[in-house]
Amino acid sequence: MERLRRLIDLPGVADLEYRALLKREFAEPEARAEFPEIDECSAKIFGLTAGEAEAHPRPAGWDNVENRPVPQQVAAFEAEGWDVTDDRRRPLRTFAHFNQQLWLALRGVAGSLPFQPEDTTPDPWGSSLAAEAKRFRKR
Repeated sequence: MERLRRLIDLPGVADLEYRALLKREFAEPEARAEFPEIDECSAKIFGLTAGEAEAHPRPAGWDNVENRPVPQQVAAFEAEGWDVTDDRRRPLRTFAHFNQQLWLALRGVAGSLPFQPEDTTPDPWGSSLAAEAKRFRKR
């Protein structure tokens, strides 16, 4: 099973999420005008701000996925290999600051996805199976 890429693991997103936890208004879409660090983070990650993503023309046949209810988007992102939730499986508070850019980049319409090297940590299930086999052979 392939691991999902996590939005919160991208540079700067966890810090913005923490700020949104402390100050509820930070999570509102209007907060981008008051807090330029939100757009700065987005531009660094996707090469695109939320405002640029909103203004970017959509190709013919675009399904307006970015306007669907958040739970539907969370499921759709998971189908695309992305986790946009926190550690308790709740959508990120800053979700609305990044969802459009992520959709456009995922579908190759605008912006880009940040490079993340493949996770090379061993599978815990496989390693525990190997340890169990080793113990069995000693018996």
